[in-house]
Amino acid sequence: MLTSKQRAHLRALANPIDTIMQVGKGGITDNLIATVSDALEARELIKLRVLENSDESPRSAAEALAEATGADVVSVIGTRFVLWRASKDNPRINP
Repeated sequence: MLTSKQRAHLRALANPIDTIMQVGKGGITDNLIATVSDALEARELIKLRVLENSDESPRSAAEALAEATGADVVSVIGTRFVLWRASKDNPRINP
């Protein structure tokens, strides 16, 4: 669980990064979970977007993906959300 200071630090780091994945009409699938987990291992901090045609709300998608991948939800703003998980092999970002 992240403290508010850690969350603020990670939010600042996430601000300039691009959205790398989208949750679409198919919702949260096993394939999406695996892809998000791989991206978290490689980057630690990722930004995702929920498309308009998705049945998921950004908050519920963020929480479901965080739970499935062992990540923390850093922020949810509009249709975008940020997840963070320390890399098992090579941790780089220290919140």
